[in-house]
Amino acid sequence: MRLPAAGLALLLLAVAGCSSTTLNTSPPGGTPEVRPAKPSEPADPERRAKLRLELASAYFGRGQTQTALEEVTQAIAVKPDLPEAYTLLGLIQASQGDAKQAEDSFKRALQIAPGNADTMHNYGWFLCQQRRFPEADAQFQAILAQPRVRDTARTLLAAGVCQARAERWADAEATLSRAFELDPANPSTAFNLSEVLYRRGDYERARFYIKRVNAVPDYTNAQTLWLAARIERRIGNGGGVQEFARQLRDRFPQAPETALLDQGRFDD
Repeated sequence: MRLPAAGLALLLLAVAGCSSTTLNTSPPGGTPEVRPAKPSEPADPERRAKLRLELASAYFGRGQTQTALEEVTQAIAVKPDLPEAYTLLGLIQASQGDAKQAEDSFKRALQIAPGNADTMHNYGWFLCQQRRFPEADAQFQAILAQPRVRDTARTLLAAGVCQARAERWADAEATLSRAFELDPANPSTAFNLSEVLYRRGDYERARFYIKRVNAVPDYTNAQTLWLAARIERRIGNGGGVQEFARQLRDRFPQAPETALLDQGRFDD
């Protein structure tokens, strides 16, 4: 089973002490690398390392992974016991397809700061991407078991999406429902919950959640419209299918979902 990526693209994996990482959407070769002017480095090693770490996070957020790797490596050289640096290093290495080194970096971060929720969250998501679902779930459940979880909704969202990837539909529905209760404005949660309900055959409830997403233009994309069209087809609302199909063709003519629509592959 492949969950559409719209919800996952909205799932930000935070690094403690750094900016959140996001996907780089610039076309290859379309945007040259930009290096912001660096402020003079402070004398204190910890402050100097954290400055490098902030720069690394900013570069990584723009998709400049090699520059981010250089900066985080320098941060570690200045302060080798900074867990946030190893967490970010793991994210960068994972994005480059180096799973072995990424795992070593996450484990090193957890050796320095056991129980760090941000590191556990990112390590759990890494394990989920590697399809090591029981291990990923263990990381998320360990975060949720902590007495003062800073961002329970974020952890529940990641755990629910991972459970869905493992086709644990009932668990995914329960987990994502809890995430929605805590953060009903999060479009990623609503999208993924709608997808899970669709997979479980609960089309009316799936329609409710995807409607919330598509009601906000900034949240609407080819995947949210395609899911809505598939739900309407299951309900038997031909007019709804035609409306979402029209929007999909008009707004996203080159999207893979539009190709599926034109081929009539509603069940893929």
